[in-house]
Amino acid sequence: MSVQPQVVSLEGIEKSKQLAAWSAVDNHVLPEHKIIGIGSGSTVPYVVERILTQGSSVNKDRIFIPTGFQSRQLIISAQLTLGDVSQYPVLDVTIDGADEVDHDLNSIKGGGACQLQEKVLAEAAKTWVMVADYRKNSEVLGTKWKQGIPIEVVPFAYVGVLRRLDSIGSPTAGLRMAKMKAGPVVTDNGNFIIDAPFPEAQMKEPAKLLTELKLITGVVEVGLFCNMAKAAYFGNEDGSVTVKWTGGRVEQISPTQ
Repeated sequence: MSVQPQVVSLEGIEKSKQLAAWSAVDNHVLPEHKIIGIGSGSTVPYVVERILTQGSSVNKDRIFIPTGFQSRQLIISAQLTLGDVSQYPVLDVTIDGADEVDHDLNSIKGGGACQLQEKVLAEAAKTWVMVADYRKNSEVLGTKWKQGIPIEVVPFAYVGVLRRLDSIGSPTAGLRMAKMKAGPVVTDNGNFIIDAPFPEAQMKEPAKLLTELKLITGVVEVGLFCNMAKAAYFGNEDGSVTVKWTGGRVEQISPTQ
């Protein structure tokens, strides 16, 4: 028995997220795509919602690969076929959320502490697309996402990593602490997360900063995604969608009637 998407009337930010997700699915998740990555974040449930509208006849032959616990549960709840990236190392398309996206489609991800799995699926995909609401649309990274770059580190090395971050421009970097337990946030991989703010001058060259951060011993992955996305979809308050494409083209999709 197929699962039918529930039609819910949304307003405000949630409507913006839905519009972005639906537009991205319509343009990039095509009937011939059989291996599909499902990302993380608050916009991604609307991605799954839209995929379900394509019908059981299309989805029954597809495999869906999650970036973490949240997307795994979305796939299972939707009664779609769950797969693993170790089984399917090449994906047709992955659609993921973002915490902030700049004018060159570089992004900060990892607010949900899933950046390692997210980057693996982004690199595995022939096409990688981001979806978000208008608040994540930026010119320079760090101007809207103030918390800093999420950096996943092995637990025993975090103090040394913090010292190194201090020396290269992030003196206020800190271990992300859990809100409902005493202690740090622990990722799906059993690691810690450091949030590291950097000055605007360094954030204007995210690829250079990414390389520097990746070379720190103890760092597992960095929540800077550079030169990877084909497009980013942003839902706007007026019902329109702004699409940033690689190469600098910007498209406006008018509100649906």
